[in-house]
Amino acid sequence: MKIRRIIVALLTCTLMVVGITGCGSTNSSNQSQENTPTQEKTDSSTSSEKNSTKNNDTASEGKVLVVYYSASGRTKAVANTIVQTAGADVFEIVPTEVYSDADLDWTDDNSRVSKEHDDKSLRDVELTSTTVKNWDSYDTVFIGYPIWWGIAAWPTDTFVKANDFKGKTVIPFCTAASSGIGESGTLLAEEAGTGDWQDGMRFSSDVESSEVAEWVKGLEKEI
Repeated sequence: MKIRRIIVALLTCTLMVVGITGCGSTNSSNQSQENTPTQEKTDSSTSSEKNSTKNNDTASEGKVLVVYYSASGRTKAVANTIVQTAGADVFEIVPTEVYSDADLDWTDDNSRVSKEHDDKSLRDVELTSTTVKNWDSYDTVFIGYPIWWGIAAWPTDTFVKANDFKGKTVIPFCTAASSGIGESGTLLAEEAGTGDWQDGMRFSSDVESSEVAEWVKGLEKEI
């Protein structure tokens, strides 16, 4: 009698254990299936956060900035090559009153540039903006411009005068059909009053992008 009771008790316990295990297994399976999409979202979110962090790091480390003024598109082409080669950010200097082709006709004594050349008081060209976002985060700044009468096109001066280059390495570059870089970089440095201004480079109006890229790659120590 006692033996029968013991056997019954053992069977009952066994059935209870099996039932509990089965329930646990079912819940675990359901929970796993429910968590799969959530986990994917979490992984995706984590990945996005990592990418965002990486992009933010790049932006905060965004050591190189290319600032340029381009009247006819040639300086812009050089600037874009520098941006791509150096992995730099870019800021375009834009006059509030954009120069037309007629304005740029230096052979016409009555054109805008001719009048501004003859009267220095007219060279204080107003720009749409002189403020660069996260300006303080840049260690190296390329300054690009066309050469007008042997010096930097004057919209460039407006930008330079409006910003503090303290602690920055500044590398001028210019485009010209025949003129050299001359004292254009030196004069800009004097106007800035701050920054470590380098000698810079002059490019011909029809320079190949490969030549510009090669020059940038040779500036590894500066940037």
